[in-house]
Amino acid sequence: MAFSLFDSKGVAIDKQRFTWRDMVQKPISKLDDDAFTRIRVILLNGLETEALRFGHLAARFNRELRLPLAKVRRTEQHQATLVNWLIAPDHSALETTVAYEQAAIELTAAIAQSEPDPYLAQVYRFGLLEDFDHLYRYAALLDRLEGKDANNILQSYTDILPGRPTSEHHRAPEDDLREPYHARTAAFLSKVNALTIVASEYQTHDYYQNIGPLFSDPLARQLYAEIASVEEQHVTQYESMLDPGESWIEQWLLHEATECYNYYSCVEQETNHHLRALWERFLDYELGHFHMACEAFRQFDKRDPAEVVTSDFVSPLALRSQRDFVRQVLMSEVDVRTDGPRFVSKALESPLSLGYRSMVNADGSPSEMVASGYAWMPGTELNRKSTLAAAGANAP
Repeated sequence: MAFSLFDSKGVAIDKQRFTWRDMVQKPISKLDDDAFTRIRVILLNGLETEALRFGHLAARFNRELRLPLAKVRRTEQHQATLVNWLIAPDHSALETTVAYEQAAIELTAAIAQSEPDPYLAQVYRFGLLEDFDHLYRYAALLDRLEGKDANNILQSYTDILPGRPTSEHHRAPEDDLREPYHARTAAFLSKVNALTIVASEYQTHDYYQNIGPLFSDPLARQLYAEIASVEEQHVTQYESMLDPGESWIEQWLLHEATECYNYYSCVEQETNHHLRALWERFLDYELGHFHMACEAFRQFDKRDPAEVVTSDFVSPLALRSQRDFVRQVLMSEVDVRTDGPRFVSKALESPLSLGYRSMVNADGSPSEMVASGYAWMPGTELNRKSTLAAAGANAP
């Protein structure tokens, strides 16, 4: 059933209340909950932190919006805390990293298939193969550093295979910028898709920047540094799709619409009944925020919100395994590269990026070192070596 943002006013901002106990609830189970429950947690936390980030930036440049944004941010802060604290403490930092990459892969694949603009869909497919390779590199590190099988986190929803090699993701800034959509002609869903991906990639970048220095293993520290740099490139790529001509209030309206759409998508697909109730509650909160933004849009931009929110959401974002689509993209587009905002064959890649890559990889690539000789199989390398050793000892 289609979802309309105008059908419900949601919960008024003054009735959106939390206590500390309410804010810190029972976390999900690492092994018993479905992996897509964790993906939804990661996705929604990224959206909440993006809402906070945008709200602070907008307030710096718009005095009249400071009070309404401050009220909304207070709720967003507490929502972000509740959502982020749902990740169980039995996840190691590396296991959470694997979960972040799974979320990036499945989310980007779903958006690429729903995107109505062919050029923007190509942008998503391009980034997808890089996150896919990051998962493979971190899976190798998890096996070699902690002796754990990444599939315990992935639950067989997502393949562990090389994608476009991480060592080849490093591009000159000129080759990371994309053509923006046009605010007056782009589909409403295209704007929501772009903001969803920006939120997800920004969160991943920040997580790697904060977690990387906490490792003692030198190669792990280098790998996080390398992939965090690529994630910054991804944020640069995806945010360059946004039309810079949109007003601050129009962008606020779109941010709130994006949060509503994603909470609606999670409500429709959540298998954990406790979390489904939370997503329903927060959808009502976000609808309240959306209508606050609508009022500001009418007051200050003197426009009807229906000029921006031009359609209902026909269906939720498909948060399910996208393995077949990912394999198809891997087979057909692994050698796609960029030259400015254009996508080209590997042979036509920008000389600026080739020169930058040669410089940054001059001492070697951590992503190549960590995966040297690694091929994922069920279990871990330690288990396989023990099995082979035992077989050899028992041989006649």
